[in-house]
Amino acid sequence: MLILISFIYFSYLIIKLYISYNEIRFVKNALFLKPQILDEKEYKKAGKYKIINEKFNTIKTFFDYALFLMWISWGLKFLEKNLIKEDSILESVTFLLIVLFINYLFTIPFDLYATFKKEIEITTIDKKTYILDQVKSLGLTVIFGTVLFFTIIWIMKNLPSWWIWGFLVMFSITIFINMIYPTIIAPIFNKFTPLEDKELNSNIEKLLSRVKLKSDGVFVVDASKRDKRLNAYFGGLGNSKRVVLYDTLLNTLSVDELLAVLGHELGHFVHKDIVKNIFASGSILFIMFAIFGNLPDTFFSSLNLSSSSHMTIVMFFLLSPIILFLWMPIFGAMSRKNEYKADEYGAKSQSKEALKSALLKLAKENSSFPLSHHLSIIFYHTHPPLVDRVKRLMQ
Repeated sequence: MLILISFIYFSYLIIKLYISYNEIRFVKNALFLKPQILDEKEYKKAGKYKIINEKFNTIKTFFDYALFLMWISWGLKFLEKNLIKEDSILESVTFLLIVLFINYLFTIPFDLYATFKKEIEITTIDKKTYILDQVKSLGLTVIFGTVLFFTIIWIMKNLPSWWIWGFLVMFSITIFINMIYPTIIAPIFNKFTPLEDKELNSNIEKLLSRVKLKSDGVFVVDASKRDKRLNAYFGGLGNSKRVVLYDTLLNTLSVDELLAVLGHELGHFVHKDIVKNIFASGSILFIMFAIFGNLPDTFFSSLNLSSSSHMTIVMFFLLSPIILFLWMPIFGAMSRKNEYKADEYGAKSQSKEALKSALLKLAKENSSFPLSHHLSIIFYHTHPPLVDRVKRLMQ
């Protein structure tokens, strides 16, 4: 079984490497062609940045495979032998939190390199903010992880067809986190202040009133303390919805461009894309619970592992990336279709020219290359390439 699982993961690795290879070759060739959408300087800059990212992801893919082999061959056995004595819920939760923490320690060098070296021209974060972010993230992981693991393991030990109940709990927690994220979780990391520009605020409120969308306000987030990227979004569910503007966005886009971007985001609300995404996420989550909730005991015994609740959850962590990778072409196609429709709505709410201009500025500031190989689009892109978006927009 170890050989079979290693082969499956290795096949997954090879496919990812093949996609990255094609993307790098595609971008390198595209750099010799006439620049599209962006001016020549920004076009070449974005292309080089894209190639660096792909090479970085290639190295990270190899490392993930090595980490997977470490866990599956001896790491899990060693940890279980030294931690699990009575197979209590507390021991199982501790086991899972330690696995997550070890994974974090192994991957932190990649995050450090990506933040302070690879994205040196985009990032603005200082060491103090970075360390505080890590401490806060770890704290939230421990809090939510403990509650989630304790609940799921109790269900596994006490309820028949536990995977159905486990899915319902996990799905409910996911929705709950989305509801509290803009008002409770996000402010832990960033400062949110009400938009002071009364005229812009009024224009945004008019935009929302067209579709009878109620929010608890328009807020500006201090995103510039981490990087120069531009963004705006409608956060939360139910009564916790709020309009969030990056401070970098306010400093870069004109009023018309900003309203066009918000019109695009509003298009997702009008077309119920958030509900669609929740349903899609729930569907793949259900499939994963069905798979890992019905693994036979022989699956674990052939790996010299216990068929315990904590080991089942670990397998969920280790193997779910493969399932998500296979699911991505379906979800990505749906998402890209939704983005085109949202662009249409954004253009109608303001103008095609305003949205086009905003998209170009977003691509420039975010160093987004406007082209991509078709395999990368299929497996990784939730948004269409910028060239395709602009062409569709201006038809």
